[in-house]
Amino acid sequence: MSNTYQIYLISDSTGETLDRIFIAIKAQFKNINYKIHTYSFTRTENQILKILSDSEKSTNSIILYSIVDNNLAKYLAKTSSEKKIPCFGVLGDLILSFSKLLNQKASHQPSGQYALNEEYYDRIAAIQFTMNHDDGNLIKEINKSDIILLGVSRTSKTPTAIYLANKGFKTSNIPLVNEKSIPETLKENPKVACVVGLNTEPERLVDLRKNRMSTIKENENKSYTDIDKIKKEVNEAKKTFKKYKWPTIDVTRKSVEETAASIIKIYEIYKKNGWNNSCLKE
Repeated sequence: MSNTYQIYLISDSTGETLDRIFIAIKAQFKNINYKIHTYSFTRTENQILKILSDSEKSTNSIILYSIVDNNLAKYLAKTSSEKKIPCFGVLGDLILSFSKLLNQKASHQPSGQYALNEEYYDRIAAIQFTMNHDDGNLIKEINKSDIILLGVSRTSKTPTAIYLANKGFKTSNIPLVNEKSIPETLKENPKVACVVGLNTEPERLVDLRKNRMSTIKENENKSYTDIDKIKKEVNEAKKTFKKYKWPTIDVTRKSVEETAASIIKIYEIYKKNGWNNSCLKE
């Protein structure tokens, strides 16, 4: 009997919600073998029957679904039960509970989170802004940023900025070579936006930069990966962040998502209380 679990992710929309939920679930279990089967925009009983027919052919099948249509969700749960296939919904009980608490009937509209409303267009604008203000570009417009990220090379500034943009934050990122690389506007007004410094352990930077050099097939710039020079860079960055009282985040063992979550918390404090030393993390 195969020990590989066949995970069927069934969604009536893009499937993004299910993907993230399954990632969170599997992170709790070590040494599991699985194969994912993704079915997005599933909105009819016929589609469900075809999926269940496929899942019956496999051993160790598990169904995880996100379907907001009550009747369709019940049909999937009932048919899966009849076929003795483990089946778990991730939204049904939550929607029902919220409906009771809010004393409001849910719309049960698939892809409701992707409505082309003001929030959606604000997010698109934030993504465009962030792409245009990547890696120190358009410095003169820095005052239009919600968040400004500073850090030495390879501290995940760009991916973090893009992730924040997808959350609706207009984010600029500036490579920190030394204090002179900081725009005068920012020096004169360190509170022009929520400024956060990103740092990491020198040894980790060496590995990241060597991988970067290997990728672009560049072997001549030895100083870029020199541990002593990197240690100096990191220490100078820390001094700069402290001088301007900017909070810092050590990204050494953090994913982009974790770093972004910490930045958003800092931003919320900034918006609520203004800039103060209580935000500073050394």
